[in-house]
Amino acid sequence: MKALVSSVAFAALMALGCHRESPQRVDIGQPAPRYAATTLAGDSVSTAALAGKVVLLNIWATWCAPCRAEIPYLQSLYEQHRAEGLEIIGVSVDARGQDAAIRDFAQEFHMTYPIWRDPDERVQSLYLALGVPSSYLIDRAGILRWRRLGTIREADTTLTHALRKALPAAP
Repeated sequence: MKALVSSVAFAALMALGCHRESPQRVDIGQPAPRYAATTLAGDSVSTAALAGKVVLLNIWATWCAPCRAEIPYLQSLYEQHRAEGLEIIGVSVDARGQDAAIRDFAQEFHMTYPIWRDPDERVQSLYLALGVPSSYLIDRAGILRWRRLGTIREADTTLTHALRKALPAAP
């Protein structure tokens, strides 16, 4: 019996060691994970299609109080820097069937940047987000330049500093 258990354990370890995919890493200075979702209209979208833009990927939900606190600031950043190539993508992780609530929320908060839907919360697994809100700044070359797990506050200059570094390098 011990020999069988040892053989099974050895085979499992070998299979793990031979697995081709390495664990996902989401590190500053490394390529950001590619991500695809749908819009509220049901259209397919992806971060790959945004190559050449600076992207702030913001994961949020309508029920999230800290999200409500940061969205007006994100909207102001979008208005201020959109012409320079900044694209803010709001990824809603609200449950299926909540599209009307998301539209109402977007209208209430005057959100004009794109909203993507991810009711399965794949983005959180892919980006190793521990909750909402979570935000990731991706440069024009697809490299992760900044991240925040939690609320972005206007007084925190780390995002504006990262934006200043990423935005001038227009293609």
